[in-house]
Amino acid sequence: MEKSSEQELRDALTESLIELGAARSPRVIAAFRSVRRHLATPDADMLSTYSAEVATITKTDEHGVQISSVSAPRIQAMQMEQADLAPGMSVLEIGSGGPNAALLAEVVGDTGHVVTVDIDPDVTARASAFLKATGYRNVTVLTADAENEIPNSTPFDRIVVTVQAADIPPAWLDLLKEGGRLVVPLRMRGMTRTVAFVRDRDRLVSDGVELCGFVPMQGAGENRVRLAVLHDVAGEQVGLRLDGHPEPDTEALAKALLTPRNTRWSGVTLGGSESNEHLDLWLTTALDNLPLLAAMPGARDRGLVTSVSPLGIPALVDGGSFAYRTVRATDEVDRYELGAIGHGPRGRRLAERLVEEIQVWDREHRGARAHIEVYPAGTPDDRLPADGRRIERRHSRVSITWP
Repeated sequence: MEKSSEQELRDALTESLIELGAARSPRVIAAFRSVRRHLATPDADMLSTYSAEVATITKTDEHGVQISSVSAPRIQAMQMEQADLAPGMSVLEIGSGGPNAALLAEVVGDTGHVVTVDIDPDVTARASAFLKATGYRNVTVLTADAENEIPNSTPFDRIVVTVQAADIPPAWLDLLKEGGRLVVPLRMRGMTRTVAFVRDRDRLVSDGVELCGFVPMQGAGENRVRLAVLHDVAGEQVGLRLDGHPEPDTEALAKALLTPRNTRWSGVTLGGSESNEHLDLWLTTALDNLPLLAAMPGARDRGLVTSVSPLGIPALVDGGSFAYRTVRATDEVDRYELGAIGHGPRGRRLAERLVEEIQVWDREHRGARAHIEVYPAGTPDDRLPADGRRIERRHSRVSITWP
């Protein structure tokens, strides 16, 4: 493709990112107009490469699971804005691909420096080739497990993580300057949000939370969600995504799935453009044993479930019963009411419980965003926020509170 056409694609992508509100600052906008991202994935469709919402998968494992990708431009722009980058900064990128390091390098400029690290030598080789071909000399590519210290590195002004992380290893705090920002897709009870943290001595304090999706981390920090299957017919599978949740009684829940629905409505509505991302995070902090219900479209077509989401839907589980969040259209154009559907002996009560918390969110927290703090594992309880919902990980204690 001719260079003028490439520039047209870059300009069109950039305008799209501006319209979406993902790219706001002049240097981030200029970076997207400059980086020739398609050269990192020559086998991918070029139009898709320059589509704001499309992530380009670059590697899968032997089971077909995606283990490496170039993030969607909207996500890249969002993380860059969260990082609050400036010329002259040093930036560590955890999870390489090439284009994102180039974007970071554009923003920090010739006086700044980017180190991009990945555990997979295939990924770093591809990133190195791309960065060399596109002339970025202020980027160093390393092959290493970022769970550990990065050799010969001094603390960075910014750390940007481009893989899903379930924990914050001590090395990341050591690699971040006091007052520096860590932007990380943090998985909390199955829900992933890209969080901008600011380092305050031995803790991290959130300064922005956004919805996102990333491939999971590999290496020593790997901690994947497990799927408990409730219905295993091709094209209509239903399961629960577990992230530190108690082991469910899958046999009893599979039977419950086939029982009549108990439906309750909340009276709480959302406009078509409103996201339920903050509601779902509220539910997981307000309720115990709330894994995510994942279902294939065929399960909805058959009538097993009413809602399908690639990220999963909050489901409250109690023994052989469960209830999950759902929606229905209202008489108003493009407006939907939130509710819950329960199955099993206690399905009705669980649906009512979900609806109660949806109503609490609407009254007390709608429009608010979670405040998240991360402390080292072993930190005494009295140092954590007293009203925080806590998630315990191997390296850290995560506290989530709401205004």
